[in-house]
Amino acid sequence: MYAILPQIGEDKCLGVDDDQAAEKLGKVPEPLPTPDSLPDPGELTLDFEQTQPSSEPDINSIQRDSKDTSYNSLSGPSHVFAVPTMSELGLKPATSPHRGGETCALAALDAIIANETYTATFSKPSTAPTAFSPQATTLLSPHHHFGSLSVRLFYHRVQEVIHKPANAKKASTIPTNLIGQLLFRDMYFAAQAAIGYPFAQTFKNSHVRFIPWHLPSKIDPETELITGEYTIDSPLAEKWLQRWKFGCTGFPWIDALMRQLRHEGWIHHLGRHAVACFLTRGGCYIDWERGAEVFEEWLIDHETSCNSGNWQWLSCTAFFAQFYRCYSPVAFPKKWDEEGNFVKHFVPELENYPKKYIYEPWKAPIKDQKQWACLIKGDGDEGEEGGLKCYPKPMFDFNERRGICIEGVKNAYHVGLHGDDPK
Repeated sequence: MYAILPQIGEDKCLGVDDDQAAEKLGKVPEPLPTPDSLPDPGELTLDFEQTQPSSEPDINSIQRDSKDTSYNSLSGPSHVFAVPTMSELGLKPATSPHRGGETCALAALDAIIANETYTATFSKPSTAPTAFSPQATTLLSPHHHFGSLSVRLFYHRVQEVIHKPANAKKASTIPTNLIGQLLFRDMYFAAQAAIGYPFAQTFKNSHVRFIPWHLPSKIDPETELITGEYTIDSPLAEKWLQRWKFGCTGFPWIDALMRQLRHEGWIHHLGRHAVACFLTRGGCYIDWERGAEVFEEWLIDHETSCNSGNWQWLSCTAFFAQFYRCYSPVAFPKKWDEEGNFVKHFVPELENYPKKYIYEPWKAPIKDQKQWACLIKGDGDEGEEGGLKCYPKPMFDFNERRGICIEGVKNAYHVGLHGDDPK
């Protein structure tokens, strides 16, 4: 990451020319070999009095069902400085099927590399956002985040496959191939390194366009950083935000994605595009920082730089400016999953709905809704009625809201303010 700044300059870090970045970066060093042994640490029992760190604010409190005891002893309950267990951290059992650790990471990497056709021809835009068992992409990003898989190791293993004579002609290229995904990751890291803390917000951020979204962040006047709180300038927008977060918008594609995110901690990158566009410039006109906070809370592969950068991209406040191109919550998923199997899995209320209505269940006749054991009514609080499940009506007319959002962003572009503008 840090090699990018002196090689291509800070201004280039804010662009997306991955080919230029790859060319100027030069040879990527090999990863350091895993040590064969570790030195004897000696006596590990620590009996001196310690000052425990404050647990406030505890951003993980909602995920706990008991007290965090991991700091009761500096060296842990077994006095070996082991990684704290879930029970020691007081955390609830995991709902995600995805597991961490270097053993899992290396096994997953080996499986990917063994499939040379997949590795050599991988093209991110061609992978299906509706694939879920298994997913269409590598799902190695959480391992990169937690350090259980070396980025350099992944890079060199992929390069070995791509440059084999048998694969060279059919291999996909930057920026859509696997190497391109690493470059996008480093692009965001480098952009954050160039800008600093304000990269993750609009205020005082020179490269982010100012758009007067609903639910804007509150700013600490001393630090000039966002506080984690926001102004509710529209009660309706606040309701939309909560319905979006918990998968109750009434648009099955959006709701399935948000429920997968909440349950598994991961969704496909095109799914992230769809829900981010929907919340910002493609429906709700809500500040991208609200969406970034939800992703920060739930994603198991969360990186501040990548998360903030992607939300800026999808909200068209930076990196990307074609704000008139929006993801339809109906037409877009139909291209990948006409039968709606992804929706039926994550929104089981609609499991009996046929493909004709799976993305637009509100259009189904009441008689059929009853036959399929799910009524389309309310705003997500209904649960059941008369022994039938309930799924909410759409919280707005998408085409109407898309037009309003596009016009709002267009006007903001015309005004031309950025996050560091005194106005």
